[in-house]
Amino acid sequence: MTDSILDSIHKTAEGLNKAGVMKDTTLREFDALCLPPIKEYTAPQIKSIRTKNHASQSVFAAYLNTSVSTVQKWEQGQKKPNGPSLKLLNLVANKGLQVLA
Repeated sequence: MTDSILDSIHKTAEGLNKAGVMKDTTLREFDALCLPPIKEYTAPQIKSIRTKNHASQSVFAAYLNTSVSTVQKWEQGQKKPNGPSLKLLNLVANKGLQVLA
């Protein structure tokens, strides 16, 4: 339900922008507010994301543009993904590894 409300509000904002009532900068700020929240994952969740995508640690690391040792540390809970890596993990968790192909 929340997605459909946000979609409706976003379409309205785009219409206001096209009509010249809303500035481009305001629309871009609104776009940023509508981005889905970035979820943080536990070590078992990261391993589950990888195994659900039928990828070895080395293949998973290649898709995420990181090292195998980093993936190992994530899965062992020694390190937590952040920044771009966390965003990529969210994409893979929601849309599958093929989204990065």
